[in-house]
Amino acid sequence: MTMQRRSFLTLSAAGAAGVGMSLLGTGHAGATASAGAPTQRFAVGVRQYAWSRGSRRWATYVYYPATGTSGGSPVTSAPVAQGVFPVCEFMHGFSSSPQKSLAIIRPLAEAGFIVPAPHFANLSGQDVYNGNQSKDVSEVITRTLALNTAGDPLAGHINTAVGVGASGHSMGGMTTHGLLTSWPDARITAAIPMSCVDMGNPSPAVRAKVLFTHGDRDGTCPISSARQAYRELPPPRRSAPSAAPATATTSATPGPSTRSWTGCGGVCTATPRPATAFAPTPPPARPPGNPP
Repeated sequence: MTMQRRSFLTLSAAGAAGVGMSLLGTGHAGATASAGAPTQRFAVGVRQYAWSRGSRRWATYVYYPATGTSGGSPVTSAPVAQGVFPVCEFMHGFSSSPQKSLAIIRPLAEAGFIVPAPHFANLSGQDVYNGNQSKDVSEVITRTLALNTAGDPLAGHINTAVGVGASGHSMGGMTTHGLLTSWPDARITAAIPMSCVDMGNPSPAVRAKVLFTHGDRDGTCPISSARQAYRELPPPRRSAPSAAPATATTSATPGPSTRSWTGCGGVCTATPRPATAFAPTPPPARPPGNPP
């Protein structure tokens, strides 16, 4: 990963995740939203699970709101905070890991999300393009929701009624977009594909609000492909293209409504360009008499 892409990921993606996941709960499952938001950030706990789909095996680190003082590093097996929290999955990119992605994951857990973050140690483009990764992430979502009734410390703390958020960076962003298109997961009500490329036509089975984020100097995943993906998806959608290094600001004030979370709001607030900046560049005008 180049320093430019690393800078964008560290400074901008967490902010975009905070803004985008404010949409969680406002889709088809959002009618149950009722509870008020927390007045302060949570400490963060983490538990590790060994999950699989057929012969495919991976470790998943589930980050969650925990008791204790906020602002520190995630604490292994920390007691779960009081409350019922929605799920927002995150998938890393090539040669990365959940531990290298804490700039994105930790603000979500601090805001009151349960964040399953699988580690795919042998992540490959082949498995992204053939759908294996999207199917694996669907399995991660299934297993995370099942913890609510599994005699696990997270049992009773997972909101299974408001839909699920999905996000990811680079190959993780492509996997996320795959869950909206070629390998749809109808449980997803909000999604943030970060630095992705187009993975197919939108599926009518998914009714998600989508926020695209992308560095406009990305030399690895061309922004032109993400623009195509953005153009194809029906509203509601939003874009946050950013020059590298990107800028983001943070706020300690969560947004309105947490347990079923119509808003994750303001834990990280990005400073994106207008949505029109992500629109495809129109083709040049044809000379008179030149056939299309």
